[in-house]
Amino acid sequence: MQAQHHFVQCNHLEVHVTCWGDQTAPAVVLWHGLTRTGRDFDELALTLAQDYFVLCPDTPGRGHSQWSPSPEEDYVLPRYVEVARQLLDAFHLDQCIWVGTSMGGLIGMLLAAEEDTPICALLVNDVGPELPDEALQRIRDYISIQPGFNSLTEFEQWLQAVYVTFGKNTIEFWRRMAITSSRRLADGRYTLHYDPALVKAFQVDDDGQTLWPQWQAIRCPLMIVRGAESDLLSASLLESMQKAQPTAESVIFSEVGHAPTLVSPEQQTIVVDWVRRSPVSGR
Repeated sequence: MQAQHHFVQCNHLEVHVTCWGDQTAPAVVLWHGLTRTGRDFDELALTLAQDYFVLCPDTPGRGHSQWSPSPEEDYVLPRYVEVARQLLDAFHLDQCIWVGTSMGGLIGMLLAAEEDTPICALLVNDVGPELPDEALQRIRDYISIQPGFNSLTEFEQWLQAVYVTFGKNTIEFWRRMAITSSRRLADGRYTLHYDPALVKAFQVDDDGQTLWPQWQAIRCPLMIVRGAESDLLSASLLESMQKAQPTAESVIFSEVGHAPTLVSPEQQTIVVDWVRRSPVSGR
């Protein structure tokens, strides 16, 4: 099955969306993490596309989506929710199942908490309504660094070292990650695909604001995925999330940190089974 590539105007920015499957089938949105792209979900999307229309957007400033001239305004969660709504409208989707990794899970929480939400089931992958300060600082540190590499092989080796928390993955996975996570510099070397200005908008929230009110307001079926070694979603935070949403399902993947890639057969089986049990009525 071949992926299809769409470019959609959301607000004033062009958003790239990799789509899989029959566009008339029920929709599943797979939304990536802070510095990642929609292509991270190729394997899971291909599996789901047997029964669903799968949309994998690149958030503005990442992948093949447009970079913003106003990063402080556009690279923030409320604006990403606006982008998500406009994207769904562009595909004439009234309902969808949402699978969000890290930042993609936060976008899903905000959208699912709205009274007229299009999300009929939400899976949050290794993220919760509050973010630990140490994990936030680690993220701020690494997104501000964009080294250059003379070859894709060199870049691939760096990815494997930096993203060791992803757990075990195949050679094919890492090679594809190198291809879809890179861009050329003016001098011909490779670097990371995302806009360096992301760091301007990524600030630790000093006033203690969290997404607990939104998490508690969600009424659709929920699944929480955690990497057993994650520093972003702790065991205690997962417990608190389940107390706030007693019907939420959860799963913990061993030997994985932040965040499970949802690529391995074990991880895919659990996610696909949950998606197939989730309510969605099509277009």
